[in-house]
Amino acid sequence: MSDEQLYDVWWNDDTAGEQSMEDNHQPHWHKVLDMIKEKNILDCTVLDFGCNQGGFLRFLYQQKPFLKGVGVDLAKKSIEVANKRKKDLPISYEATANVDKFIDTFNLAFSISVIYLLQDLKEHAWKMKQALKPGGVYYCTYTDYSKNPSLLYYKKQIDRQGTIPMQLHSLNDIAGAFFYEGFSVEMRRMPPKGYIHIDPEDPWFNCIADRMQYEYQEAYIYRFTAPGK
Repeated sequence: MSDEQLYDVWWNDDTAGEQSMEDNHQPHWHKVLDMIKEKNILDCTVLDFGCNQGGFLRFLYQQKPFLKGVGVDLAKKSIEVANKRKKDLPISYEATANVDKFIDTFNLAFSISVIYLLQDLKEHAWKMKQALKPGGVYYCTYTDYSKNPSLLYYKKQIDRQGTIPMQLHSLNDIAGAFFYEGFSVEMRRMPPKGYIHIDPEDPWFNCIADRMQYEYQEAYIYRFTAPGK
């Protein structure tokens, strides 16, 4: 990904749009915060890669205040929304994917449901290595739909309305890209915390069983720790 690939918005849904995507991701944000090891991040500079309208960094600051935050995304209009909403928070948002320009800047980084859109995992791992301080930590969520019967149906929805198509990475593909750059790799599943609300007209899964398979078996979070430099 490069700055030449900037676009207006990623989610091209005329009825719901990117705000609905932000709203739908909030339960996921809660799960991420429950799973990070860091208890106090007051002295941390934090990156959100693929921040969209910037909601996650604002949510994170409410729950765990940090020193400074930077959100990046290729969607220009989404970044405009993010900057309007940040108010006086110590956060900046920028339309770019070239985080390698932030040399040794971040103690902590996140990408929430983003890496499945990246074509070049090795390039991404290299860029994150440049952006993180030595020993910096990158949390990355990913869903492995490879054994889900609704995979092709799900991918069709993403490819139809998303500006960037869905990539079918394996868990090994992702870990391998970061191993190559010298990262320490940890991961765990992200099971739901409570009951799952079932939509009778679920736009993503062909049946309830496929939805439950995704919830309990296929959602993961990686914890990548950058090497010393």
